[in-house]
Amino acid sequence: MSDARYRVGTDVGGTFTDMVVVDTAGSIRTFKAPTTTDDRSRGVMDVFALAAGELGLELGDFCTACAYIAHGTTAATNALIERNGELTALLTTRGFGDTLLVQRAKGSWTGMGAATGHYSARRNPTPIVPRELIFEVDERMNRRGEAVVTLDLEQVREIARAIRDVRVRAVAVCFLWSLVNDAHERAAAAMLREELPDAFLTLSSEIAPVIGEYERTATAVINSYLGPVIERYVGTLEGRLRETGFRGEFAVMDSGGGVLAAEEATERSIGLLMSGPAGGVLASGSLARRRGLHNVITADMGGTSFDVGLIVDGDPIVENLSVAGSYHLAAPRVQVTAIGSGGGSIASVDTDGLLRVGPESAGATPGPACYGKGGVLPTVTDADLVLGIIDPAYFLGGRIGLHADLALDAIRREIAEPLGLGVEEAAAGIRSVADNQMADLLRKVTVEQGHDPRDFTLFAYGGAGPTHAYAFAEEAGIDRILVPATATAHSAYGTASSDRFRAFQISDPQRTPPMSVRPEEHLDVARVNRRFRELEDRCRATMGGNGDLVLRRILFFRFRRQTHELPIHVPEGELDAEALGALVRDFHARYEQLYGAGTSLPEAGVEINTFRVEGRIPAPLGRATDDALESGDAGVVERTLLGVRPVRFDGETHATSVYRGEGLAGVVDGPAIFELPGTTVVVGPRQTAHVEPSGAIQIVCAGAS
Repeated sequence: MSDARYRVGTDVGGTFTDMVVVDTAGSIRTFKAPTTTDDRSRGVMDVFALAAGELGLELGDFCTACAYIAHGTTAATNALIERNGELTALLTTRGFGDTLLVQRAKGSWTGMGAATGHYSARRNPTPIVPRELIFEVDERMNRRGEAVVTLDLEQVREIARAIRDVRVRAVAVCFLWSLVNDAHERAAAAMLREELPDAFLTLSSEIAPVIGEYERTATAVINSYLGPVIERYVGTLEGRLRETGFRGEFAVMDSGGGVLAAEEATERSIGLLMSGPAGGVLASGSLARRRGLHNVITADMGGTSFDVGLIVDGDPIVENLSVAGSYHLAAPRVQVTAIGSGGGSIASVDTDGLLRVGPESAGATPGPACYGKGGVLPTVTDADLVLGIIDPAYFLGGRIGLHADLALDAIRREIAEPLGLGVEEAAAGIRSVADNQMADLLRKVTVEQGHDPRDFTLFAYGGAGPTHAYAFAEEAGIDRILVPATATAHSAYGTASSDRFRAFQISDPQRTPPMSVRPEEHLDVARVNRRFRELEDRCRATMGGNGDLVLRRILFFRFRRQTHELPIHVPEGELDAEALGALVRDFHARYEQLYGAGTSLPEAGVEINTFRVEGRIPAPLGRATDDALESGDAGVVERTLLGVRPVRFDGETHATSVYRGEGLAGVVDGPAIFELPGTTVVVGPRQTAHVEPSGAIQIVCAGAS
């Protein structure tokens, strides 16, 4: 057996399961296998077997040689979307039983995510907790944390027995103002554990001790709803790995900004929503810092979805309030916006005779028509094949052969004939619709948040991202594209390279009066310091007092009575009044940076609500180095030239040079195609590619400075 020790990252997508294997020398290898939607852990084991074979090892020997495995998963997201989590009961303060059902009364007209629109068009989501499983309890804390109604423990016991009688195995508790004083929630939890020892239990004061009873309730409920699903999934996967010989550390990607130990992940399942895509954003942030890039758009196009994140001033944007399954959650996570536009997105003609692409996907099974696995509907991948962009003999390095005749038949039958078009023209239309949908999303996440897309470099990754980036980036006004060397499994690389991470937050509101000249005089600095010390102590205790632990403090500011908060980074050490005043000024500067000069209103007064401490233990992974951009050797370019084939770009067919991507270094003018085992990189007619020795590819559009 090999003595090598490996660090492994995996990411389960809707169509493919990706893996990155890093050895002790820092060398990186990527692998892909189809996702097995009936049992995703089986697909993970398939990609382990594939990697073992290519490394010349038996599966058991490879697993034994793995010192660390980190996993990104869509299990939580799928369970929430498909509503197949664990039946959950809710205990809440008497009089507040409808909080979860009512949600935000103003959500339809304040721009709250999916609820945006006229109030008459608003539809509340399918309830996570049936009304008959919402139990109101006699208890009440006031905003100062004083008990004004004592908790009735006998009521809690009766409720627990009623829950047990209907065989409910997940329970959430959210009492009013428990974020200030959690005594009643803890007492109720003790009784519930006594009566329901096998139930999965979540307390709002532990999972989300922040202002907003609806957000706290939703967060606690969904954590319990998903907890048993994640416990089974992670347990099954880890069990299979252990049985095969794995003896190392197993971690799971948390969408808040790092990885958690597997046992922590099952307790905090809410953090696994968008688990996989977060890995790609974090890997991009690390790569951007090494390259000195401050503003980056991450574009991950797989088989099912197109996921976009933002890195601004060197840091990925983290949203403190997120939306999932039409519920608003007090669960911070790396901001990723997704649409159903991937390689497997299905093209169709609607009743009005309009061409549509997605959001439905052919997935891994049956897959696009060209897979030959029973799919009969045309997809974006079928269009790419018909247009000459993908080589049918080299898909996934030749491991999956594609059938051009099946793609042609599907596009002719479903798109070309209904629209009266030729097959190539119809395929070009499919590609154009998909590319424009993705460009629209890029504009949405930049322009609508006060950013100019021209100030950003686009990182394109995923199986289909490098294939389409040349078009959707140019359409969105972005003139610089980087395809990372790990592009085909970039999110998996993010799981392997991410720091161990935990974050703790709590609300403790303070506000300044309007027209205050020195707002720091109206804020209790001792209280601010005390809150940060409490959170730091909790973070250190949870992360085991590791000497490599790095803490970061964040204070959320907003104008008086405003809805949205802005995070402001807080320096280390004890704060004094002057330091607090500087943070207020930082808030005003940041506000104007985002929304324009003159938009800040210091005379309105400010509020501080939420305190947050993030703890990180750096990953012991020798990250891949990026060689400086070199002009390359023209001979290398010539040696990797496979030939020239006709490819359709923007309605015209161009003779396009096709290169084998591995081992290539140099400058290539478009149009050109680089074929890699896990993806195809396309360079448009007005673009130039700089292929670096590290394997990264920079694409520069015409006119870029």
